[in-house]
Amino acid sequence: MKPPRSQILQGLLGVLLLAQGEPLRTERLTRLVWADRAEMTSREAVHVAMSRLRKWLKQVGGGELSIDYQDGYRLLVPAPDLDLHRFRALAGRARAVEDPESRSSFLLSALELRRGPALAGLEYLDRDDILVRSVAQDVREAVMSLASIAPRAERIEPAIRAVRTLAEELPFDEPLHAALIDLLAAGGQPATALDTYRRLSERLTDELGVEPSRQVQEAHLRILTHTRPFDGTPGEAGEAVPAVPVPTPAQLPPGIPDFTGRADEAARIADSLAGPAGRSVAVTTVAGMGGIGKTTLAVHVAHMLTAAFPGGQLYADLHGDGVPAEPAEVLDRFLRALGMTGAGVPPSLAERTALFRSRVAGRKVLIVLDGAANEEQVRPLLPGAPDAAVLITSRNRLTGLEGATLLDLEVLYPQQAVELLARVVGSARVATEPHSAVEIARLCGHVPLAVRIAAGRLVGRPDWTLAYLADMLRDERGRLDELAVGDLAVRASFELSYRPLPAATQRAFRIIGLLDAPDVAAWTVAALLGVPLNEARPHLETLIDAQLVNVVGPDATGELRYRMHELVRLYARTCSEAEDAPRQRTAALGRALGGWLWLAERAADLVPGPAYAAIHGDAPRRPLPPATAARLLADPMLWFTAELPALVAAARQACDLRMDELAWDLAACLEKYCDVRGMYDDWRQTHERALRLCRATKNKRGEAVLLRGLVEVTTWTSPEQTGPAMVTMRETAERVLRLFTELDEPRGRVDALTAIGWGRVAEGAAGDAFAVADEAARLAEDAGYPGGHARALQLKAVTYGEGGAEHAIPYLEEALQVAGRLGNRRLEATIVQFLGAARALAGDVVTGERLLNRSISVARELDDRYLETFSLIYLAKLFAALGDERARPTVELALTYSHAGNFGHHLAESLALLGELNLAAGDVPSAVACLERSVRVWRTRGWVGFLARTLHTLADAYEAAADHDRARAARAEADGLTNSQPTR
Repeated sequence: MKPPRSQILQGLLGVLLLAQGEPLRTERLTRLVWADRAEMTSREAVHVAMSRLRKWLKQVGGGELSIDYQDGYRLLVPAPDLDLHRFRALAGRARAVEDPESRSSFLLSALELRRGPALAGLEYLDRDDILVRSVAQDVREAVMSLASIAPRAERIEPAIRAVRTLAEELPFDEPLHAALIDLLAAGGQPATALDTYRRLSERLTDELGVEPSRQVQEAHLRILTHTRPFDGTPGEAGEAVPAVPVPTPAQLPPGIPDFTGRADEAARIADSLAGPAGRSVAVTTVAGMGGIGKTTLAVHVAHMLTAAFPGGQLYADLHGDGVPAEPAEVLDRFLRALGMTGAGVPPSLAERTALFRSRVAGRKVLIVLDGAANEEQVRPLLPGAPDAAVLITSRNRLTGLEGATLLDLEVLYPQQAVELLARVVGSARVATEPHSAVEIARLCGHVPLAVRIAAGRLVGRPDWTLAYLADMLRDERGRLDELAVGDLAVRASFELSYRPLPAATQRAFRIIGLLDAPDVAAWTVAALLGVPLNEARPHLETLIDAQLVNVVGPDATGELRYRMHELVRLYARTCSEAEDAPRQRTAALGRALGGWLWLAERAADLVPGPAYAAIHGDAPRRPLPPATAARLLADPMLWFTAELPALVAAARQACDLRMDELAWDLAACLEKYCDVRGMYDDWRQTHERALRLCRATKNKRGEAVLLRGLVEVTTWTSPEQTGPAMVTMRETAERVLRLFTELDEPRGRVDALTAIGWGRVAEGAAGDAFAVADEAARLAEDAGYPGGHARALQLKAVTYGEGGAEHAIPYLEEALQVAGRLGNRRLEATIVQFLGAARALAGDVVTGERLLNRSISVARELDDRYLETFSLIYLAKLFAALGDERARPTVELALTYSHAGNFGHHLAESLALLGELNLAAGDVPSAVACLERSVRVWRTRGWVGFLARTLHTLADAYEAAADHDRARAARAEADGLTNSQPTR
């Protein structure tokens, strides 16, 4: 069949064919098919393109080809019909036989199926993706295998054609050209072989500035001396010319004799690197915190695997936790280790990468990249052919390396930490004090480096008991001093950097260490010190030069951020305790926390999140200079993005310091941003922690505000509930109402009443809910609280349910007018989506679709997945009612978002709708599976009406499956729920 005319559809079809039935997620499809335009391509564009491709397949495929979605898109096509499948099957049969004639026959048959490079002519395709690259690698492997076997099978001429074709496509693949030169010579074409060498040499010199590799030069030499490729037997003109050996690098650092534990991790890494050969380079990354033992484990495994990689072992320290090594410099060292002279190493990174990949092609080489900073640093150092393997360590999880195996290294198990202690100290000494050994391991946090240092102290002090060292380590203030031995005397090295500093900079160092925040901006340091920003910056620069503070890089607002290593932070705190008065430390922390609170409440006012009443406490604020504040808050969302980890840490530290007013107010300021951005864990955890403090200090206002926020986050996004979510929501909101009533805070009472009303709607008491919403609306108007008024009107509309949409519309239109006065786009978009759903349900399809799409546009601008998912569900319902094929991809997208965000309500509704679509399409098993899961989720939600409706649909699916007993049970339960609901 002819491919579709659109290049995008051609790309989608092509990569789905290459995947051979494996599912491809939307994100990967975007990177594959749109390549450098992926960031500008929305998920909706992908879904629309897939819908067009489905339609094209129906038109031309006659039902033989179809696309479904199961954890990703996949093309359903009979495997034997694919040339790629047949090619790989024939190549596999070739690998399984030893006879040269049979093997060459299979390989030639496989290569005859090839029509050129995979998906040739597609402009934007990401050809570096493993899916596309693996096809090229399979072809190259087959061609190289044919070249090696053809002379013995007397199949030289067809082999020459196959090798020459691929060599023209890969003009810099030196092993491939060397094979072509040998084949031409073996086929009686020495002149052509010499010309091939000449043209390759000129191309390498002119375009890369390098000389041909030793492998190519040896092939050239064999022609000149009239010999066959060296195989240990005499050539036609005498003894074969022995190859000049390429150096075998052995760069691994020495292993550690007392290596302990990590047996499972070592086995996993070894299996991933030296297991059965695949179609791509085996890459394994080991990630973890500093001192966790990443390098020790990597070097240990690399030494284990030396026999499996006779081509050698390359090693580079990439310094990812300091100044990262430049990939070009690393490649320079690698190329020299592989026999290149200094003059032969090209100047540019791209040229060095190409040459490096040529040099290691066909060689079993293990490459260890220690301490990688990021994927960008690593990618130029990866070989191209599957013979080599790469082992990477990094403090970061390098999830962007496609096809890599990721191992997250944790601290040692307690028993392993004790075993490490015993290996260094001696098992007999540990056996006499087993409980103290366990305690030492615990006080070291089971971190290998700390355990090793503690063990070193014991080795150097044979008269010490383990109990004595354990007792010393219990003192947090002195622990850093005790965890030092020999050249690992950490505190002494810090002293050498700290003591020469000017006194004011020493104070800055000590005070910065008091903060729990993972990193800070310069304004925070200025607030800590109580000085202007231009006075704080020189201290930071001096500390950076002394390697006591690191620059993380610019944050989302463009501000540079600074951090201390944990051990440095501990040292700074011990210095502060020794040199600063308690009141000075408390005052410094109060200034920093007050600065965060001052900025956070101003930023929160500008975030288009939920329109709850902004209720604050009496904690002291530290205002920032107007110019600094204006710069930081130019985009409030970006400021929150930059500061969220620090703000969360600040709220927790305020809790630890029992500064309850600061703690609850900081936590509450995070609500709107966390809601829009889906940062539900941070929202919930900061609120729960501050709430415990407020209850302990009897801070009633803080308790009320935090409970109000917790009602929202735990109801709609928490995967764990102690009971039906909507019931818990109502019960907690009733407690919030009592607190705000005691505080005489009418706006808080409006918010509590609205939450109670939602709970009553879910329980089926629509009339009660309407009365509560009416009370909330009147109270909001009297209090001059338009946000609460708009949400109360929205609740009035919700009480009519999907069956009374025409009655809901006036309330929603009024709510939209009220919300418009606030300028809160998020609130307006929420009401617009409900109005769109109501219009569609009432039969005004055009207006309903327009409003829902308008809400989706705003949600995407705000990057608000929860808001978008609701509109997608009702848009899918509208499409389903119209028989529009867009219904399925729309609800599948909603389902994906619901899973990712733990949106319980949306998840249940998406599953129910997908079940209905599957049932209508005749896919009864899938329908039953979706609907059963939807029912399970609805039970946890506690929303009676939706549960009853889904049970009725499930009963229909059971009937279609001829499971009549289950159908009767489901229908009876649904009828019971419906009959138990009170009327309006």
